[in-house]
Amino acid sequence: MSEPIKLEIELVEGEGECVAGHEVGDTFTIPKTDNFSCDGLCIHALYSMMEKLVAMRYGASFPWVPEDADGVTHACPDAKNPHTFKIKRISK
Repeated sequence: MSEPIKLEIELVEGEGECVAGHEVGDTFTIPKTDNFSCDGLCIHALYSMMEKLVAMRYGASFPWVPEDADGVTHACPDAKNPHTFKIKRISK
C-alpha cells in the first residue's frame, strides 16, 4: 500500500450560520500518518467527505477534476446553511 498523503481542508464559502461555528478561512489538517485524524472539523462534514479524503490520501484522481487543479470542492450536508470546503493535497 502506498504512503498516506497529508491533506488540508479549508472552508472557502459559506452562507448562513454554520451550526458547528466554522467560518470561511478555517483550515483543518489530516496529517501524513497511518492514523487518520482531523481535529476540530464538524463530524457531519467530515463524515460526508470521508470517501474523497481516503481516496485523495492515497493518490486517487477524479475524472471530473482537471489534473492541474490543486484540490476538489465538497459541499457541507447542511442544506439550510450551505458551506463549501476545498480539499487539497499538501504533499505527495
